[in-house]
Amino acid sequence: MNTLASQPFYRAFEDRYRGTRATIKDRLRAYLPFIAPLQAPAAAGQRPAALDLGCGRGEWLELLGEQGFAARGIDLDEGMLAACHERGLTVELADALSALRAQPDQSLAIVSAFHLVEHIPFDLVRELAREALRALQPGGLLIMETPNPENLTVGATSFYMDPSHLHPLPPNLLAFAAEHAGFARHQIVRLQEDPQLHTPAPVGLITVLEGPSPDYSVVAQKAAAPAVLAPFDAAFAAPYGVALAALAQRYDAQAARQHAELHALLARAQAAAGNAHASLARQAGELDALRAEGAAVQQQLAQLAQRLAQNEAYAAAMSQRVVD
Repeated sequence: MNTLASQPFYRAFEDRYRGTRATIKDRLRAYLPFIAPLQAPAAAGQRPAALDLGCGRGEWLELLGEQGFAARGIDLDEGMLAACHERGLTVELADALSALRAQPDQSLAIVSAFHLVEHIPFDLVRELAREALRALQPGGLLIMETPNPENLTVGATSFYMDPSHLHPLPPNLLAFAAEHAGFARHQIVRLQEDPQLHTPAPVGLITVLEGPSPDYSVVAQKAAAPAVLAPFDAAFAAPYGVALAALAQRYDAQAARQHAELHALLARAQAAAGNAHASLARQAGELDALRAEGAAVQQQLAQLAQRLAQNEAYAAAMSQRVVD
């Protein structure tokens, strides 16, 4: 029996390629600094309401419940909802936008859509942002997470592993959709990059192509009084992830440093070669002088030998005369 074929396709696909429940839930903890200020009513016994559109297997619903939220999930995939039912999560089989339209004004603390916006036409993404703004309470948050096309491997390949994906959404486009809908502020939160990229380690060309954060989200906040917004300031001001431009600039700066180092090394080698050439020239000049001096000495020795021979001949002649 083919056990894989007996499973709903999309749930089996997510189980294999998205990651385990534990992995996904751990990744979602990146949003805790944003939602923490919304937990104050929970501490007072009132559970803030959250609506998760395209809730999938329910990892975010589970995490929200642990943080004191009354979270409800919406999905069209019965296989995904079965995973939620197994854990006692509150979910509904429905169209995400229809469910959002049905929410009363200012009734929600959080509207989230994890890996949903890439499945729907952009006009519906804009409507999602507008409806979320209407349904959120002042200071409430809209979270839209999606694959990051700044990562060229994601944008060109892995994005299309999911046959229900329509098209990638550049971060600034999704951010502008939230801004245009009327949200007071937003932050692009890049996610899931290799932690090694936050060290000074060298980066290669393949890292520029594959290294930018593979996912990102736009976290947008509805306008509210300054006292309501202030507890969120740190989360909205923090830097997140690795952008393609930043990684490319880092690669270029690294290449420029290497070029400068090689240029300096070549200059030192050329200077050393020049010094060696000058030294050889001096030594050659000294050798020529020694050779000339040696030749002069040889000439003097020859002259001395000649004079010695003459003296010996003269002495022999004088000795002969004495004998005679």
